[in-house]
Amino acid sequence: MTDIKTLKLLIRLMKENEISELDIRDKDQQVTLKRGGSMPAGPVHPMGLPAMHGPPAVAPAPAAPSSAPAGGAPAAAVDEETGLKITSPMVGTFYSAASPDADPFVRVGSRVSPDSVVCVIEAMKVFNEIKAECSGTVVKVLVNNGQAVEFGQPLFLIKPD
Repeated sequence: MTDIKTLKLLIRLMKENEISELDIRDKDQQVTLKRGGSMPAGPVHPMGLPAMHGPPAVAPAPAAPSSAPAGGAPAAAVDEETGLKITSPMVGTFYSAASPDADPFVRVGSRVSPDSVVCVIEAMKVFNEIKAECSGTVVKVLVNNGQAVEFGQPLFLIKPD
């Protein structure tokens, strides 16, 4: 329900029909969209994802489609000297953990598999889980928690298995 295409369609329909607020819920997810006006007094957190620091969230969504491999996940570009680089699939804010008091998803020395979540990137108030897309050991974390990242920016160095 919360893929990028669906969100864009909902936003377009809101504009065309002059709807200022839309709230859609099912048993697993909730999407709340608001146009114009002021932001809610307290943070709105997506269901199924722990509270995070930063501005209010709408709902988790898959990584935005880009020139990344099928599935919309980040590209794991090979670097002959240091191993693999996990790069950002979008512009946004890098978070190493699900909430300020939670442990980071991965640290230097952590083992990752292709389905391992390594971080989240907040883009347009949507928190996107970023998966490793490769197997190996984290050699270096290249960005700091809360740092703005660009599309294609290296986030982690991975020593392949």
